[in-house]
Amino acid sequence: MRSPSTPASNRLALNNGVQMDRLGYGLYKVPAKDAEALVATALGEGYRRFDTAAMYGNEVGVGRALGGAIGDAAEANRGTGGSGESVHALAREDLFVTTKVWNDDQGYDATLRAFDTSMANLGLDYVDLYLIHWPCAGRGLFVESYKAMETLYREGKVRAIGVSNFQPGHLEELMGKAEVVPAVNQIELHPWLQQTRLRTLHEQLGIRTEAWSPLGRGQVLADPAIIALAEKYGRTPAQVILRWHLQIGNLVIPKASSAGRIKENLAVFDFDLDASDLDGIAGLERHHRTGSHPDNVN
Repeated sequence: MRSPSTPASNRLALNNGVQMDRLGYGLYKVPAKDAEALVATALGEGYRRFDTAAMYGNEVGVGRALGGAIGDAAEANRGTGGSGESVHALAREDLFVTTKVWNDDQGYDATLRAFDTSMANLGLDYVDLYLIHWPCAGRGLFVESYKAMETLYREGKVRAIGVSNFQPGHLEELMGKAEVVPAVNQIELHPWLQQTRLRTLHEQLGIRTEAWSPLGRGQVLADPAIIALAEKYGRTPAQVILRWHLQIGNLVIPKASSAGRIKENLAVFDFDLDASDLDGIAGLERHHRTGSHPDNVN
């Protein structure tokens, strides 16, 4: 059963038919000590998709919150005694969990070991989406890592596999050797870095585009054009940017560290930006990165 605050319009299918929410909760830079409480808050607001990574160091807290929610729901259902009362239940299949293999663990065997560690941290029976965190092309191991992920996919330990921070050349190399088309490429993407070439390539290959740093690490919130649109629609700058992402087809995982911001980020399904305003945001491109360029990460 889905929470009333999580609209059906938040759902889409990956290239293998697996359904996921378009907007989820990102856990980059969420301290390990805060992860359990923040994920619990997000669950209460209606979030069902959670994006973590081995490198974030918060998989344990994420897993505790998700496991607690599933356990609490199961206990509540048992307490009805078959009376037919309506109890909001969270089953594992209601949740969508992404984690990522870190750069130090690339290679076939190392990736399989890293996956086992993440599973133990999360306390889950399977992961919904498993990604290669960075291509680290200079090490020459991302194809072997992906082959390990294909093994996990065939074994049913992951429902979908993909990549993160892959540039066109990385994708072309991978596609020449992969048996499973990546479901997702998670990249830095916001109004000042719109990644048009990659988005076009993703569409051609059937790969979903997922935006990390969707608000430009907060920098884009101060853009005068975004502020003007926020005033026009009676929304916050963050809501305007998140709505833009959704309307141009991006998956998006904003991070939030307060209950208010967690709630605010999900409240973007009851308005639309005009076509002229979408065009205006398209004109904000600056090719401005707030994070590292993938070619420089090894």
